[in-house]
Amino acid sequence: MKLQQLLVHANTVEDVYCDEHFDTQETCLVLAFGQTTLLEKYPLFQRLRVIYPKATILICSSSGQISNNVRIEEAIVVTAIQFDNARFKALEFENQEDNSIQEMGKIFSSELLTPDLKAVLLLSEGTYVNGSELIQELITQSAGKIPFFGGLAGDEYRFEKTMVGLNADAQPGKIVAVGFYGEGLKFGFASEGGWADFGPEREVTHSKKNVLYRIGDRNALELYKDYLGKYAEELPGSALYFPLSMKENPDSEPVVRTILAIDEHEKSMTFAGNIPLGSRVRFMRGNIDKLIDAAANAALHLRTQLPYRPQLAFLVSCVGRRIVLAERVDEELEFIKQTFGNDTVLFGFYSYGEISPDKNDLGCELHNQTMTIATLFEA
Repeated sequence: MKLQQLLVHANTVEDVYCDEHFDTQETCLVLAFGQTTLLEKYPLFQRLRVIYPKATILICSSSGQISNNVRIEEAIVVTAIQFDNARFKALEFENQEDNSIQEMGKIFSSELLTPDLKAVLLLSEGTYVNGSELIQELITQSAGKIPFFGGLAGDEYRFEKTMVGLNADAQPGKIVAVGFYGEGLKFGFASEGGWADFGPEREVTHSKKNVLYRIGDRNALELYKDYLGKYAEELPGSALYFPLSMKENPDSEPVVRTILAIDEHEKSMTFAGNIPLGSRVRFMRGNIDKLIDAAANAALHLRTQLPYRPQLAFLVSCVGRRIVLAERVDEELEFIKQTFGNDTVLFGFYSYGEISPDKNDLGCELHNQTMTIATLFEA
């Protein structure tokens, strides 16, 4: 595997990293992340097509783009991957009809799902998609035997419009899946949140998909405000500091759910993923040091489990973490870089939802408020 990473500014291109034998004229997979405002103001696809004439090019809007410089960049971050023997195949889907997720599942099964499929990268628009339903459909089609990783596109802190594109400039309503094939490919996955539970575990007694109406015998929003105390006056913004921990059943691993909106009339809360009826939830709060430690622990877990040093580490973290960590946000990136070392190239983005396998490295979960890491090595 050979790698190149660029920073694309309005009028210039800056080289961040390039393997000695990387050849821009060869086939490669190009992943580009940038703020929606940049992608709209400076059309990117044709610029990248000139640099990489034979590449498959993916463009995704973000809430912050991560480079191997171990910082969040103002420029668009472009990472090109050239495989030695492995193969990949990319498909684009529309997310505009009620049955589009089911139709996407059928196309995924017929076009990407083969016996030698190793893993799937999923980049989805993050404004209208129900991430939980999207992931569940793919798990169903693959019988839970294929790891998925990636995330939902971001839009800085605006929460207005997210965009994704395959071999074209990014547009709203797009979902892209990339299948990776080859015996020499080795993937590793880890995710950590760092949020602390507080208060008792309670049962969800009324919900509809990603809208939560009642917890136990109380309206969800009223109960949530009681726990927030003085921070309740700052809703919905303060909700990023107090996400929800959810377990679908007593034996499930807990996942974190971010609150996207509140409804004062219905006394309900809308989340970035589904909150099933009968699931168990607890309130959570953040501590900056624990959030940073969690990112470091995710990297350390991978480093100690993998029998090789990965060539590439793809990081997808949550916009909520970036907001909470504020000026210390680069620290979680620095710890990850120190853990993997300079031989591992970092890239990624801050998202509206993270997609990462469970601890068995199969299937996937929709996470919020986590740092997820996917490593790649080609033998």
